[in-house]
This record gives sequence, structure tokens and C-alpha cells, in this order.
Amino acid sequence: MCERIIPADEDPGAAWAGVVRFIDRKLAGYHRRHLPLYRSGLQGVHQSSLALFNLEFVELTNDQQDALLRKLEANQAPGATWKEVSAAEFFSRLVDHTLQGFYGGPRHGGNRDLTSWRMLGLPTPILRSQRPLDAPWAPPHASSLEDKP
Repeated sequence: MCERIIPADEDPGAAWAGVVRFIDRKLAGYHRRHLPLYRSGLQGVHQSSLALFNLEFVELTNDQQDALLRKLEANQAPGATWKEVSAAEFFSRLVDHTLQGFYGGPRHGGNRDLTSWRMLGLPTPILRSQRPLDAPWAPPHASSLEDKP
């Protein structure tokens, strides 16, 4: 779905830029609160794809995938899941996260090789730090500053 939101053309698209990795990392951490929406949304996309085309989403043509995504955006996708959660809300969140993963800083897990920055002709700064996936968040301790005169 991310690749249909930002498809490859003369430049790489969302898939190559690592947007799905970015979203996975965010759902495992800071954006954990969106995990239930993604779980329901992915189930809903599966139901809608079967209802509309009798195929799984990944088996659809690009045009069919785009048609299904337009139904999500309009909150008109078929499927029982969409009675419990808004298809439009899921689609909107997916678009937001796709854009963040494509255009954001690579240290967050997306924008591999500064793909979008290069595409836009932006300067590509040297990455000074990149926290590993398993590094805990550790804000600076104020107590170390309090000990200083």
C-alpha cells in the first residue's frame, strides 16, 4: 500500500526507501497507540480486496489497488471490519506515516540512502548518529547538571 501512495518512477518509491520498516519501528515504539488501528485496518483491506476482486491485495493490479485505496479514502470500502473502525481514518494514518517514512530523516528507519532528499535536490548532510533498533531511549539526566556549579 505504501508503494501505491508513493510509487517508484524515475526515482525509487516508498518500498525501496524503507517506509514499511519505518512504520514497523514506529508501531513497536513511539506510535504503539496506532497498532490496533493498523491491525484492524490490514484485516479490513484484506476483506475489502476479497469482496471487490476476489483476490488478496498483493495479487491485485496497480489499478485495482488504487481503486481499493480510493474506497478506503472515501470511507466506502466493503467489509465487516469497517463497521468497527473507519477506513478513512486508517487510510489517513497510513498516508501520514508513509510520508513521514519517505521524507523524514533516515535515522528513523525510512528514507533509505536519503532517497527523497536526493529526489528533491536537498543537501544530504552527514548522519552524525543513528540509534540502533535495540537501543533504549535515555534522555539526558538533569541530576548530572545539578551537580555542576
